[in-house]
Amino acid sequence: MQLIDSVILGLVQGVTEFLPISSSGHLVLVREWLSIESTEALAFDAVLHLATTISIIIYFRKDLWVLVQAALRKMGRLPVNERDLKLVYALIAGTIPAVVLGLATESFYEKEAQSIGLVAVMLFVASVFFMYVEWRYYLRPTHETITVKRGMQIGFFQALALLPGFSRSGSTIAGGMLLGMSRYEASRFSFLLAIPITLGVGLKKSIDLLQVGSSVQWGIIIVGAIVAAVTAFIVIHFFLEFVRKYTLWPFIWYSLILSAFVGYVAFIG
Repeated sequence: MQLIDSVILGLVQGVTEFLPISSSGHLVLVREWLSIESTEALAFDAVLHLATTISIIIYFRKDLWVLVQAALRKMGRLPVNERDLKLVYALIAGTIPAVVLGLATESFYEKEAQSIGLVAVMLFVASVFFMYVEWRYYLRPTHETITVKRGMQIGFFQALALLPGFSRSGSTIAGGMLLGMSRYEASRFSFLLAIPITLGVGLKKSIDLLQVGSSVQWGIIIVGAIVAAVTAFIVIHFFLEFVRKYTLWPFIWYSLILSAFVGYVAFIG
C-alpha cells in the first residue's frame, strides 16, 4: 500500500463517516479499486474509526463534559439538570441495540458484507427509505425532544448500519425524524450516539490488529488517520450547519446515482 492510498482512504473515511451516505460502503468500494489487502484493511478499520471518534469527541467536548457532570452528580445524589440526565439515559439506551445485534451478526458481516453487489443494493434501499422519511417530514414537520424511549428506538435504526451501504448517521437521523425530531436535533443526537459505537469498534479492531504482527505499515496508516480526523471534524461542522437550512435530498440523489453505478459494475460490467 502506498502513501497516496492512505490519504485517499483517510479522506473517504473522514468525509463519509458522519454524512448519510455510508462510510462502510464507500470504503468497500475504494478498497476494491485500490486492491488493499485484508491485513491492511483491518489496520485501517481500527485506526480510522479511532481517528474519527477522536474528532467527534473534540467537536462535542463541551456537551460531553456537561453529560459526564450530570451522570456524576446523579451518582452522587446531587441536584442535576433533568434534561441533561435524560440525554445520558437516551444515549445509553440507544447504544444497546446496535451492540447486541452487532455481536450477533459479526461473523456474517466479516464474511459477506464486503460484496460490492450488496453495497449497491443497500445504497438503493437506504435511498428509498430516506426519501420516505423526507416525504413524511415535509407533510408533518415536528420538533419533539429526545426521550429515553426515542433513544432506544433510534438505537434500532442505528443497527441498520451493520449492512454496508446503509449509513449509520443516515439511519439514526432518519429514525429521529420519523419519531418527531427536527433534522438538526436528530443529527446532533446521531453524532453523540456515534461515539460509543465508533469507539467500541475502533478499540475492538485495534485488539484484533495486535495479532497481525509487524507487517502493518504504521507510518502510512497514521497519515491516513490524521487526514480522516481533520476531515471528519470539518464535515461534522458543515453538516450540522447544512441541516439547519436544507433537506437530506442532495445526499439521497447522490446515493441513488452511486447505487446505480455500483450496481452496473457489480452485476453488468
